[in-house]
Amino acid sequence: MEKIASFQVDHLRLVPGVYVSRRDKFGETVLTTFDLRFKAPNKEPVIDVPALHTLEHLGATFLRSHGEWGKRVVYFGPMGCRTGFYLILEGALDSRDALPLLRALFEWVVAFEGEIPGAKPGECGNYSEQNLGMAKWEAERYLALLKNPGPEHLAYPA
Repeated sequence: MEKIASFQVDHLRLVPGVYVSRRDKFGETVLTTFDLRFKAPNKEPVIDVPALHTLEHLGATFLRSHGEWGKRVVYFGPMGCRTGFYLILEGALDSRDALPLLRALFEWVVAFEGEIPGAKPGECGNYSEQNLGMAKWEAERYLALLKNPGPEHLAYPA
């Protein structure tokens, strides 16, 4: 079997950032998959499951409700390795194109107070495993990177 593109990225050199993982064409529509890497793989602790779950709920809610981008959001969800998230948007986009949306998302998460959307037994298969405090901590940490990312945070290592 062919090794998929994301397994060909040198995870020993990868740092937190916003990367274009791939672009796929479906007819005339181009979808861009972003790798929102919160953690340096194999070097720092991964995102704990309750925080990851809360970030997923908050992220999906914000992104799909966004006035400008909402209709272009295809998917937002965690990586199995728990070092970040995938975001799929309609359009042939670059990392810099996504930065304003991502800054707005994580500013919203950091400021979020109240009931986590979709965190009730009838709405989620594991509603009780949430941690808003840790989700906000992870979001604040990632937001600091998004405010002034260097080139190494916007393109995969060669």
